[in-house]
Amino acid sequence: MKKISFNKQFLFDLLRGTVIAVLASLALVLIFALVVNLTDVPEVVIAPVNQAIKIISVLLGCLIGIKEKKQGVFKGALIGLTYTFLSILIFGLISNTIKFNAMSLIDVALGIVIGAISGVIAVNVRKRSAARG
Repeated sequence: MKKISFNKQFLFDLLRGTVIAVLASLALVLIFALVVNLTDVPEVVIAPVNQAIKIISVLLGCLIGIKEKKQGVFKGALIGLTYTFLSILIFGLISNTIKFNAMSLIDVALGIVIGAISGVIAVNVRKRSAARG
């Protein structure tokens, strides 16, 4: 089993990925809110689109944020976990209702899993592009 090391680059990757994921999420939520206000979007569409926004945000955070080509699973899972807690906090503050419930636990689990998968993708995409160039 490989040893997990926390160096400066590891922490920068984690911070960069989380910030990018949160900013992407805010932008995508604002765009979706505009679409909802301008069109007649059925209510059943809102929850799946919110989940898609979370997945896209974590993926972008990992793809752009992870620079060091190792520990992708661990970095991605931590980015997903940190992003999920921050998004619950930020969107809770915006709506004046911060609450942790069963759905929050599902969001945390989804964030970790999507983050881990995105971390693997990010590290392998970077390895391939580095090998070509």
